[in-house]
Amino acid sequence: MTSAHPPIVVMGVQGSGKSTLGRLLAERLGVTFIDSDTLHTPENVALMASGTALTDDARLPWLHTVGRVLADNQRQGIVVACSALKRRYRDLLREEAPEVFVVDPEGTMELIADRIGARLHEYMPPVLLQSQFNILEPLQSDEFGIVLDIAQTPAALVDEVVAALSVIRAERSR
Repeated sequence: MTSAHPPIVVMGVQGSGKSTLGRLLAERLGVTFIDSDTLHTPENVALMASGTALTDDARLPWLHTVGRVLADNQRQGIVVACSALKRRYRDLLREEAPEVFVVDPEGTMELIADRIGARLHEYMPPVLLQSQFNILEPLQSDEFGIVLDIAQTPAALVDEVVAALSVIRAERSR
């Protein structure tokens, strides 16, 4: 069976809600959800756990893995939570899965820092938030996707994405 939806990446800095949003969106669409954190090498996990931001060289093998997962699952539908903070990272994912739809949940660093303070992540310490904001390149107007305001509830964000996907599906069927 072919999915009615393109492969989807929920991007963003830690604490922006990518995993929560991705999981809820995948559930709503009836497709697979994968948190790309589970695809990192043990070396990358150890670096991040120690508070060391990953270099592009350290990220590349992981991004290629994420891209392959998107490509391998695009026919049946997939949502992947993946930081994909830079345009070139998202371009790399599109090399594997050209139709990828990117969801960019955005919020202020203060709001996200508050969220991070209220949760426990397996290996992403709060000290990495600033380094993530330093390299963040928000979704650009020529990228296939949608920008969301994380001040809304996760359910409202899912509704926005589903509405955008419905419009895209309708336009493509004309």
